Amino acid sequence: MKKAIVFGAGVSGKGSEKTLKRMGYEVFLVDDKIGISSKEGIELLENNDIKIFVKSPGVPYTDLVKKALELEIEIIDDIELGYRYKKNNKISGKIIAITGTNGKTTITTKVQELLEKASYKAKVCGNIGYSFSETVLENPELDYYVLETSSYQLENIKEFKADISLIVNLAPDHLSRYKNLDHYYNTKFNIGKNQKESEYFIVNTSCAESLKRVDKISGKKIYVGMDKTYKKESVWVENGSIFYNGEFILEEKLASLKGKHNLENMLFIVCVGKLLEIPTELIREFLYSTKTLEHRMENFFSYGAVEFINDSKGTNIDSTKFAIEAFELPILICGGYDKELDLTPLEEIIKDKVKEVYLIGDISDKLEIGLEKIGFLKERMFNLKTLDKVLEKLKSKVDKNHKEVVLFSPATSSFDQFKNFEERGRVFKDLVKSYFN
Repeated sequence: MKKAIVFGAGVSGKGSEKTLKRMGYEVFLVDDKIGISSKEGIELLENNDIKIFVKSPGVPYTDLVKKALELEIEIIDDIELGYRYKKNNKISGKIIAITGTNGKTTITTKVQELLEKASYKAKVCGNIGYSFSETVLENPELDYYVLETSSYQLENIKEFKADISLIVNLAPDHLSRYKNLDHYYNTKFNIGKNQKESEYFIVNTSCAESLKRVDKISGKKIYVGMDKTYKKESVWVENGSIFYNGEFILEEKLASLKGKHNLENMLFIVCVGKLLEIPTELIREFLYSTKTLEHRMENFFSYGAVEFINDSKGTNIDSTKFAIEAFELPILICGGYDKELDLTPLEEIIKDKVKEVYLIGDISDKLEIGLEKIGFLKERMFNLKTLDKVLEKLKSKVDKNHKEVVLFSPATSSFDQFKNFEERGRVFKDLVKSYFN
C-alpha cells in the first residue's frame, strides 16, 4: 500500500487524511498535540517509502518539512490534493478560486450565495468551511466549488488550476512568514500559474501590485477597477453605479454591502456572475438584498445611541483602514498578534480619523509607543491588553444618549489570544452584550 504523511490535524489536515485514505494510501497524521509527534514523523520519513507529504497551510517549515525536502519527497497542500482527486475521478464541477489580502471571504461567500440563487449547486471550501479535497470527495455532484485560498495554501501548487481565478487586492501582510512583500505577493499569484486561455483570471486594475504581475498569468485576463483609468476594464464604477461592458448593473447606494471595500468586492461578484451568464436582474436583486457577513463590519448591537461594530475579520492594516474610514471618528479597539509589519500606516490613520483607541494583544505596546511618537494624545489612548478590560473601561465611559460608534477592527491576526478571528469576534460580541445589556 502507498504511504503518505499529513502534517497538521486541523480542518485542512483531517480533510487531506480522509481523501488520501479514499485514494488508497496508508496515512500517518503528524501533529505534536493530537497525533504522531514531529520526531516520530522524521523517523517515518527515514524508514518508510513515503510517496507524498501533505503540509497543512498553518504549519511552518519545520525540521520535519525540511527533512521531506531533503529526501525529495513531494510536498503539496490540500488544494493540490483536492485538484488531483477531482481530475483523476473526472469530477466535472468547476472551480472558482479566490485570494487577496482583503475581501476574499466576502467574495467567496457571496459568489456561492449568488450561484445558489441562480439554482446552481455550490459550496464554499478551502480557507473557510471544509477542506477543498474533502469537499470534492464528499460532494462530487456540485456545479461549482467556490474556493477561498490563503497565500499559505498556494505555496505548494504543482498542477492546480481553476476555471475562474481572482486576486482581490495585495497589501502588506504575513511578513513573519515571508522574506519580503514581493515573496508574499508572488505567492498569491500562484493561484493562476497553470491556467490556459480557456480559463479566466480576473485582475483588479486599482491594485498596482496586481498590475505589475499580470504577465505571470497565461489565462484569459478580465479586468475590473474602481474606475476606467486602465481603459481595459470590463467592470467599473462610474457616477456611483457599477457597469459591465457598458451595461448598467446597479447603484452603489442601493447595495446592501456598504463601504469602499465592499464596492471593490462587488466588482468581482458582478464579474463572476456575468462570466457565468447569470442574468443581470438576478445579480442586481441579490446585491441589493444580501446580508453582511458575521465578523465583517457587523453592526450587531446598540446601546442607546451607541453602535457596536464587530470587524474581527479585519486582520491586516488595510482592512482596518477601510473600516475606520467608513465612520466619523469612531472609538477603535485594535491589536493582536505581531506579524512584524510596519505599523506606521495604522498609527497615522488612527491619529487622523479615530476619536479614542483601546489597544489589546501582542502589538499593544508597539502601537502605544508609535502613537505617542506621532503626537496622539495620551488621554485618548488606553493600553488595556485584553477585550474584557476594554469593555469594562468602555462601560464606565460611554454615554448611551450620545451618538457613537465603537469599532472592533484588530488590524492583525488573533493567534496571540484566540484560536481564530471567529472566536475573537464571538468573544467580543458576548462581552459587549454582557456589559451593556
